[in-house]
Amino acid sequence: MKPAYPINITRSDVSPEKLPKDIFAGLVIALVSIPISMGYAQVAGLPARFGLYGSVFPILIFGLFSSSKQFIFGVDAAPAALVGAFLAEQGIESGSARAVSIVPMMTLATALWLFIMYFLKAGRLVKYISTPVMGGFISGISTTIILMQVPKLLGGTSGMGELPELAVHIYKTCENSFVPASLIMGGTALGVLLLGKRFAPKVPMSVIVMAAGAVVGYSGLADKYGVAKLSAIERGLPAWSFPHIEVGMISDVLRASLPVALVIMSETLLASSSTAGKHGQKLDSGREVLVYALGNLSACFVGCCPVNGSVSRTAMGGQLGGRSQVMSLTASAVMAGILLFGTGFIGYLPVPILTSIVIAALIGAIEFDLIKELHRHDRRELVIFFGAFFGVLLFGTVYGVAIGCVLSFAEVIKGTARPKRSFLGVIEGHEGFHSLERNSCSVPIKGAVLYRFSGNLYFANVGLFTDEIEAALKPDTRCVIVDSGAVCGIDITAAESIRRLDDTLKAKGVRLYFASHIGSLNDRFRQLGLGYMVEEGHCRRTIPAALTDAGFKPPYTPEHEVKTGVLGDLRRLEFEWAFGEQAEQKLEEYALRLADSAEEGEDIGELMENGTVPHGLGLPDREELLTRLQAHVGELSDNLNADEQELSDEIELRRIRLAVRLKKRDRAAFRLMAKRNMQFSRALRAAHPELYEKLKERRRLAAEHIAGKYPEYASDIAELYETTEDTSENE
Repeated sequence: MKPAYPINITRSDVSPEKLPKDIFAGLVIALVSIPISMGYAQVAGLPARFGLYGSVFPILIFGLFSSSKQFIFGVDAAPAALVGAFLAEQGIESGSARAVSIVPMMTLATALWLFIMYFLKAGRLVKYISTPVMGGFISGISTTIILMQVPKLLGGTSGMGELPELAVHIYKTCENSFVPASLIMGGTALGVLLLGKRFAPKVPMSVIVMAAGAVVGYSGLADKYGVAKLSAIERGLPAWSFPHIEVGMISDVLRASLPVALVIMSETLLASSSTAGKHGQKLDSGREVLVYALGNLSACFVGCCPVNGSVSRTAMGGQLGGRSQVMSLTASAVMAGILLFGTGFIGYLPVPILTSIVIAALIGAIEFDLIKELHRHDRRELVIFFGAFFGVLLFGTVYGVAIGCVLSFAEVIKGTARPKRSFLGVIEGHEGFHSLERNSCSVPIKGAVLYRFSGNLYFANVGLFTDEIEAALKPDTRCVIVDSGAVCGIDITAAESIRRLDDTLKAKGVRLYFASHIGSLNDRFRQLGLGYMVEEGHCRRTIPAALTDAGFKPPYTPEHEVKTGVLGDLRRLEFEWAFGEQAEQKLEEYALRLADSAEEGEDIGELMENGTVPHGLGLPDREELLTRLQAHVGELSDNLNADEQELSDEIELRRIRLAVRLKKRDRAAFRLMAKRNMQFSRALRAAHPELYEKLKERRRLAAEHIAGKYPEYASDIAELYETTEDTSENE
């Protein structure tokens, strides 16, 4: 029978392209894990050698069975800190025989909790954590571990706790145990690593720095200047044994190990999901939680503290080009080899050198790119990011995730409480009903209010719904039609408010309709006491059906004079639909792109056809684009190596030809085009008066040249300039 979770190493993972980099990355990870795992074992209250014991079998199990190709497992900060805090709470001395007995029991209990979480499928909860929360979480952990490591650069020991405790520990290290040579050595190594990453990313700077550090340690220079080195470790692999169970401690251990298991599941799943997402991979959350349980089970048998995913070592593997779990298998094998044959080497490694390698990797794990992207595109998501970040930094991993999730869900609630809404109208010559806000040529229907509500109606937003409808009523309003196509459900509070709104509208002689919604909304209406609206025909399948029932027949009478035939054609409507209020800004961007992309030898026609401009612009927009291009004729002439006035003449001729075609097709559209040109001229004159005067003079000369060369356009030129330039000046 095929096992549910077979070994996850595939043929592609051992391809000639991947294998060398993965093996090399695994070698470096094993070497860097030496100081990290030894330090965190001591944080958990164990002798340092147990950190190395926990860096063999748990990593091997993770590498064989995890669905996360590039993530690294091992002894890490958060679980170690929680276990150390538990020992302190119980009054158990760190490094004592009692600690060596109790910590594996904690690890066993953690594994049991993880097995329970696996059977409960708790890993699926991670899917509900957003990218900003995940990014803030990873960045917060990375920053926390960096602050934990900083005292080791200064000549002290690793810190514990959150930001306040870490800051105090750094201060006390500077005050009581500062070693200048340690800071110089570690700071220099860190600078080399960061510069190497920037200017020589393919060079394995971490290995070079580590080798240099070993030479310094072997030479005696480290001892001479008081730089700490790693402690020597006895040779040999750990013996396996079942943890001693102290019956009187079972209740306390189970209580204390539950948050450890939660931290391992949430922290490792979040970090590994983030890593997998960056490489287009999918994670099996159930499989991952099971692997975490198995890894911790193996850790308890060798006497180690609980093990966890490592953000720092994962970041390092990525920087070294590792792409599969061959990294983990290599790291496990190398660590076993070190324990068997190479423990003497460990005693020569200077602590600040290895600490700088860890810090450099963690700096690379901080989500600076995500911060920039959120700052540019969504400041609200940036607040969520920093909520999770500072939550982790100040209160710990679980609280950081909780704060980020609360902020995320608050943003969701805020969004549903104020969904997108718009009032609708009609456009002459075009079917359907169009947003008045997003389409400048959409006009309300006289006597009718058409209102689109894009979200479910419930207690938090129904007040907004009723207030906006009541505010839109006019003395001649005969019906209100809600485009409820995006409304899939309502709650009892919304139903009561709709009933009151209907009563209010009826008293004013106004009919209320819901239209275009899914059929199940009618069932919900009946369940909540609004069935009379369905029975009376006030819930209609389409908006035209509701208008017909209210006595409105197509073509519908507009509330005021229709602007078009108007913006010329459907293409302009699509352009406004696509960009909304930014339509004019986009045209300006396209004009700049045209000017920048122009190459010597091109003419304006080729530039308009081949440039980075959307295909299918209508006549008014092409004319407006040329108008804007005229304002950039200086840049254009430099790129084309052409005379500015000659270019102005060519652009103006094309403008006039487009204007003539538009005037013959639709004089209303021609007038609107002229109005837009006038608005552009006013804006240019206010923002750049000198450029406006230059443009005006170029146009005047161009008009004279064109009228002389093409006399058939003389009257059109006169009308065009009278409609745009003169109006602009006089108004």
